[in-house]
Amino acid sequence: MSPHSAVLRRLVLATAVVLCLSHAPDAAAQSRRDRAASAELTERMAAAEARYRESLVKAANADPTAIEEGNAALEDMEDVMLACEKQRGCQVASMLPGWKRLLKAQADEAAGVEGADGEGEEGLAADGMPTGDVPDAASAAALLSEDGQRFVRMVQFNPAVQEGIRRWLTDMRVSLITSHENYQYMRHLMAPAFEKRGLPEALLFGIMAKESNGRVHAGSRAGAVGPLQFMPATGRRFGLGPDGSGFDTRYDPAQSADAAASYLSERFAEFGNEVEKWLAAYNGGEGRARRIHDASGGRAFWEADVYGQFPAETRDYVPMVIAAAWLYLHPKEYGLSFPKVDVRPANFALTRPASIYELTICMGDSGSRHGYMRQLRNLNPRFEADQVIPAGAVLAGTTRMAALYKRWCAQGRRADLAQQLMGSRVDAALVRTGPVEVLRPAGTTVATGVPTPTAAPREHRVARGETLVGIARQYGCEARELAQANRLKAPSYAIRVGQRLRLEGCSG
Repeated sequence: MSPHSAVLRRLVLATAVVLCLSHAPDAAAQSRRDRAASAELTERMAAAEARYRESLVKAANADPTAIEEGNAALEDMEDVMLACEKQRGCQVASMLPGWKRLLKAQADEAAGVEGADGEGEEGLAADGMPTGDVPDAASAAALLSEDGQRFVRMVQFNPAVQEGIRRWLTDMRVSLITSHENYQYMRHLMAPAFEKRGLPEALLFGIMAKESNGRVHAGSRAGAVGPLQFMPATGRRFGLGPDGSGFDTRYDPAQSADAAASYLSERFAEFGNEVEKWLAAYNGGEGRARRIHDASGGRAFWEADVYGQFPAETRDYVPMVIAAAWLYLHPKEYGLSFPKVDVRPANFALTRPASIYELTICMGDSGSRHGYMRQLRNLNPRFEADQVIPAGAVLAGTTRMAALYKRWCAQGRRADLAQQLMGSRVDAALVRTGPVEVLRPAGTTVATGVPTPTAAPREHRVARGETLVGIARQYGCEARELAQANRLKAPSYAIRVGQRLRLEGCSG
């Protein structure tokens, strides 16, 4: 039962009383002031309903403020309806849909019905095409045209896309849900670029889900990196790459989304509304897509002799992205429930040095299924997970993460425990009962077979996946000293694969 049930029942009763006592006002006799007052009451009702729905999300995340905020919103709705009954020209009946949606949501919640958000489940036509409107959560500005069919007209919903939907809903269901959760935390950074250019946000989500599952630090063997997987050369064309501090902006959610929107806008200029060719170019290169398009006289992607000229990876990629975008817009028809998360952005300053690993430990998992490591990394891509971030640094997060940091990480037992865990090493667990001679591998001469002394290595070549902190730990030195010896700039201390580091100050 919803924690707001008692207030909601009182709201329903009050509405019924108002309806019984009210009479239809004479709209023709309504003055300009009366019309303005009625419009203000309608806006107050909509705002109160929105606050109530926000409280439901908080309640799902065990936020202690949820009940108080939800009850306050419902009481405001009650006040609005009572005021409407007294206001000349205000139609009490126009206020009914709001509380009916909330009542329906309460009933659905009690019955365990999926998608208990007050909206009826959208139907499916005989060909499997959804017939209802898209969810409110997906109807951001510029996402769809006014009739709700912009994306529908831009793609061909065919068996290949349906197969992609099937794959996302079965073997890849966890990946899709994880992608959606990761995207929600970055949406305020990424969606504006697509909105600005009039591109469907659903397409952004589809590309991100297929490329990286919403992991900002994802990388491919071919050299593509970031949430939208830009290759170095393509990234440079759109302003992505090393920014002078050692950070590669292909990892930045906002900048990579802006580059992707620019790239797709170029493809729109080439291929019109044929989204399939935009995606084929994104995956297989615009040069190939342009040659196939020109050689075929501009025929559609799905024509067999056009489709067959693209590599197998691209033929798989295109319908999978469209399928993910489709599910983003129409989850309920397919029994898909995306997690509700509180993603209100907020920054917080470190009061003591800490790494993202350390913050992940002390923050815990309140309000998140798997803790906050992925969110912290995605929102702060400049820092490696094990990199010690200095006190005073400001990290991006959410209001919940900021509160958890203040509660658990700034000071106290859990903060100290997290710091202790990060400082623990295997060597400290070894028990030594007496003098132990440390044997080091030694070379031998060909002539005598006598071991020759080996000096500690003076240089290390960086391998894929290594960090400066990890290398320093390997050779028994401080990361800061190693950074200074190699002129690496704080705070990122960025290193690249193949780089040779001088091991000055290291014990070997």
